[in-house]
Amino acid sequence: MPPRRAVDPAALRTALLTVGPWLLDPELPRPSRTDLGAAVKSSARTLEQIAPGSSVEVRVPPFVAVQCVEGPRHTRGTPPNVVETDARTWLLLVTGLLDFADAAGDGRVDASGGRAADIAHWLPLLRLPR
Repeated sequence: MPPRRAVDPAALRTALLTVGPWLLDPELPRPSRTDLGAAVKSSARTLEQIAPGSSVEVRVPPFVAVQCVEGPRHTRGTPPNVVETDARTWLLLVTGLLDFADAAGDGRVDASGGRAADIAHWLPLLRLPR
């Protein structure tokens, strides 16, 4: 599979800043599906770039699934290490507004497999100004 086009850091920043007010205040209206999708996809693909590999699959339905983190590669079926969460939780992790261990501990993140929590090493990707 050819590598994806690199995510522009400015585009990632713009996408995250666009949804930032909602992340900081969940009482605000939910961002548009387009804005939410841009933030989720660009952040997951950035993680895929900075932590290349195929040992952990990160899923944020319905927007994106990426493989990252060096280690044993899987090619068929369900991967042994999966991180799955909703868009808001993912973006809170990506922006440093939520700790991975806390989110996994309270069930907001489903992290299965011995290597799933390895993605925490690369988070946050961009801290939001408060």
